[in-house]
Amino acid sequence: CRCCAESRRHSSILYNILRSEQRAASPAGQGPRRAGRASRGCPCGSRRRVALRSPQVACKEASAVLVKTLRFVQNVPCFQELPLDEQLLLVRSCWAPLLVLGLAQDRVHLETVESAEPSMLQRILTTRRLGEQPPPRGPAPGRPHHGPGGGPHLPSAGEIQAIKGFLAKCWSLDISTKEYAYLKGTVLFNPDLPGLQCTQYIEGLQREAQQALNEHVRLIHRGDETRFAKLNVVLSLLRSINANVIAELFFRPIIGAVNMDDMLLEMLCAKL
Repeated sequence: CRCCAESRRHSSILYNILRSEQRAASPAGQGPRRAGRASRGCPCGSRRRVALRSPQVACKEASAVLVKTLRFVQNVPCFQELPLDEQLLLVRSCWAPLLVLGLAQDRVHLETVESAEPSMLQRILTTRRLGEQPPPRGPAPGRPHHGPGGGPHLPSAGEIQAIKGFLAKCWSLDISTKEYAYLKGTVLFNPDLPGLQCTQYIEGLQREAQQALNEHVRLIHRGDETRFAKLNVVLSLLRSINANVIAELFFRPIIGAVNMDDMLLEMLCAKL
């Protein structure tokens, strides 16, 4: 890692010049300030850009899981009783966590490789030569990832690790089909979304999903008093997964720039 290779610079002439100037500028009795990078740990590893090793295979599996997920949603009678705009609002907000739950249920493994994406300095120098504005450091909220020139912005290693960590957590708990269904119901019926009209009804559905999960766990796992809490920890881990990252990782490689809202509306209105 370049930012942690301080020891390699100790013998350089530039390093010694800067070091001497720093000592001269320091108040008496005080040593030069250290950046403290070593104590915080190098962030470079989590910022590295990664891509799927076999995008066609992984994207096909994710697409199949998305179809199964929306079919599951359509087959929930209480969901069908909601107005279409309420249905679409719920699906738009939760399609990514539902998809990741589906990936865990179907045991889809993610194999990734580090990408040779240009560094920020390289991009700045390139865009200046072309007379363009330097690229932003990250995507705006609610917008898909884009790289220079409107191309795809690959997910970082940290973002992928959050997905892999979630999958590993689910697999370690050996979650059953019924437990997955109740977890999906809890995620789907989120009463806290702005713009919902049937808030109390949806809140009641979420409460029923949690109660059904609790009763199932107490019946099947009588000796494990912590399992219900562990399953709720799984739900909390879903908050760290970005929907834009899921779209860029699984759908852009096969269908290009995708508007997930349009695709979800089309799939929701279709008979899957």
